[in-house]
Amino acid sequence: MSQRQLIIPASMRSVYETVGYAPGVLVKDTLYISGQIGRDAQLQLVEAKEAQFHQVFKNMQAVLAEVGARFADIVDVTSYHTDMRDLPLYMKVRDQYFTDPNSAPCWTAIGAASLCGAPGYFLEVKATAVLSS
Repeated sequence: MSQRQLIIPASMRSVYETVGYAPGVLVKDTLYISGQIGRDAQLQLVEAKEAQFHQVFKNMQAVLAEVGARFADIVDVTSYHTDMRDLPLYMKVRDQYFTDPNSAPCWTAIGAASLCGAPGYFLEVKATAVLSS
């Protein structure tokens, strides 16, 4: 049986305590990042679409930083969009975080009717990173 470590950045402690899931799970050298949405540390929705997309990546960055990883360590990304016409905006924001062209991850984009069971969420992103030794 593999050992797993819950990864819960201080800014996401309330997510773990309130919603009941770990923002990340580390198993050996693989980090699984739970679907991140555009809400802040107070669990408040960031309403403006571009700012919300940035918040998604800032949340991912917090999980990565907790284990000393970076976006270049991510090997697989799945993004969920309530409007697939937002893909150009998503890619514009994403490219501000994934800055190394030699470490582009695999990517799957999926259209979703709604996210989190609440209106106003436009994007959710989950990822898998393999940590360098």
